[in-house]
Amino acid sequence: MLSSCSDDNISDLELSGNCMIDQLSLDNFEGIIDLPSRSIIVRLPEVYETSAMKVTSLKMSDGAVCNINEGETINMDAAKVLHVKNGDVFMDWTLSVLHDEARITSFVINDIYTGSIDQETKSIVVYIPATLDITNLVPTITYSANATISPSSGVAQDFSQPVTYTVKNNSAESVYTVKVIAISKPKALFLGSAPTMSELDPEAQAACQWMLGNVESSLYASFADLRAGTLDLSECKLIWWHWHVDGGVDGHDNFVAKATDAMNTLNELRQFYENGGSLLLTRYAVNLPSFIGTTGDDEWTTPNNCWGQDEAYAELCGGPWTFRIFDGQNGHAIYQNLVTGDNPNEVYCTDAGYHITNSTAQYHIGTDWGGYDNYNVWTSRTGGRVLGVGGDGAIVLWEYPAHDGKGGIICVGSGCYDWYSYTYEAGYTEKFHKNIEIMTKNAINYLTK
Repeated sequence: MLSSCSDDNISDLELSGNCMIDQLSLDNFEGIIDLPSRSIIVRLPEVYETSAMKVTSLKMSDGAVCNINEGETINMDAAKVLHVKNGDVFMDWTLSVLHDEARITSFVINDIYTGSIDQETKSIVVYIPATLDITNLVPTITYSANATISPSSGVAQDFSQPVTYTVKNNSAESVYTVKVIAISKPKALFLGSAPTMSELDPEAQAACQWMLGNVESSLYASFADLRAGTLDLSECKLIWWHWHVDGGVDGHDNFVAKATDAMNTLNELRQFYENGGSLLLTRYAVNLPSFIGTTGDDEWTTPNNCWGQDEAYAELCGGPWTFRIFDGQNGHAIYQNLVTGDNPNEVYCTDAGYHITNSTAQYHIGTDWGGYDNYNVWTSRTGGRVLGVGGDGAIVLWEYPAHDGKGGIICVGSGCYDWYSYTYEAGYTEKFHKNIEIMTKNAINYLTK
């Protein structure tokens, strides 16, 4: 038989105690207590180790006890739940730390032209067409949460001289110098389908940002810009198209179906190439030479072995990913000054903890399938020169040398060639991934010499 609670049983409970936290500090940094949310936030400098923080003060309601104690050392890499009990009354509080970050994370002029940000030097470079009034440009600025910035975002500025922006966030303060460079005749273009660089997919955007910050007189341009003829290309020596597609682009017909902007711009691209302009084509853009006359009249010379993953489900690299330098090509300009690993004949491209889509566009070589029995057959049919191969011998990096007044072309279809990791595993250290930048800069210098 069940019995109900009596008044006597209820009276035995101690319900009069309070479970308030009145003060808490970690390493002498005072916590901010918010009663409605029962949360405590401890503000820290931008760079501060949180794995072993001392509870330097903890004051609670009379009679209350907590699952942490004053003087205890705790790991604050993740938020903690504080269980405060007083008699038979209890209350949970959330304790977390917040670094006082003071960073500019994006800087866009006139909602179109995206700046390249160097967080180490606190410098920002924005390239704009010379047709714009550099004395009256409106920046849209994204910066750290809880921070303030001066001058304010959205306020027109005269950028004929460098402009400094100060970001403040509690104990953190950063001063960025913004330099706007007006280009009337770009020497290099990064090509994409999006109207602006900021609308590119993350992979292409990362590559483009690097180019604008590291290649003199470079601009982003869309295929539509190229078709419209709004750019003065009289001094342009190179166009780089780095094209990512989630799931990959496999084969001639798939390229035609998906690369609609490029297919609509073939005349302009062919003219640029035939007039001596060079092309850097990476990832699935390596299909293009077959359509602009580089490989003769045979359009069916596109890569015969292609695949890729979605960026959101990118594969975790447990160690360096590499491809092999083709026999006799160690001295090629693209391979100079790379960070080397144990095997001098391999190009090391990633580090452990990097997430990669393994987006690959390559030529399978062999009599089993694909139409290219050996490397000589491939060279005869395409006119290309093999520079790099994968583990199974597939061609993953190749070039079409400049000839007869036409420009040179370098194609990189290796799945190891990757610019963007959606996240990095704990403890990630970059050593070999910088080879992507070095190799790309080598290719650009080689094609524009």
